[in-house]
Amino acid sequence: MIRVLSFFLLLSTTTLFAQPPKVKHLQRFDTKRVHFGFSLGINSASFALHRKPFQIADSLSQIDVVDQSGFNLGIVSEFHINKYFGIRFLPTLVFGQRNLDFQFINAQGESTLIQRQVESTYLDFPILLKYRSARLNNFAAYFIGGIKYSVDLASNEDVKNEDIVESIIKLKRNTTSAEVGIGTDFFLPYFKFAIELKMSYGLDDVLIPDQTELSTPIDRIIPKMFFLTFLFEG
Repeated sequence: MIRVLSFFLLLSTTTLFAQPPKVKHLQRFDTKRVHFGFSLGINSASFALHRKPFQIADSLSQIDVVDQSGFNLGIVSEFHINKYFGIRFLPTLVFGQRNLDFQFINAQGESTLIQRQVESTYLDFPILLKYRSARLNNFAAYFIGGIKYSVDLASNEDVKNEDIVESIIKLKRNTTSAEVGIGTDFFLPYFKFAIELKMSYGLDDVLIPDQTELSTPIDRIIPKMFFLTFLFEG
């Protein structure tokens, strides 16, 4: 879904650059020192999962990460350095999920699949530098990049595997990530609308090793997410 929408984002950008001059909306928008707004979007959550070296007695044949879709909503605030550069702070509530499929094969060659759902509800606090192109009529393209601190409100960090029937993969509650993305600004008569495609990649290992059958074969887990976001700014 995100790949398809990204294609249409690129197509719309190419089309708009070919447009003839027209009346500019929100001509004093760039003279504001600060502006605010809100965002709505969808995401695709995944993991970069690294296994430990294969052991002879290991019956685990493979671990698959199955990406899942979620959604996010946030608040937009931007400090304008000049008409091309700005610093953005976007507190965002993100609902995401990944599934981990563990494939075990016993001595008789029989296969067993164990699946674990890893649900997350993040409070994201990204600080991003935005570079925007010069306006072409009521359109501009931009790049963003920066760092993000996240708190997983649904973290199972404090859960003890010995207290539950099925063991779980325990992940840290607090993480940091790098973010980079592109977007397009559309200046409408009463507000600015933007479409943004962004990638987030974790900077640290979030796995909490607790010597269970599922966590022991894993060396580290790095969270990553793709976001397609619609922003409304005034």
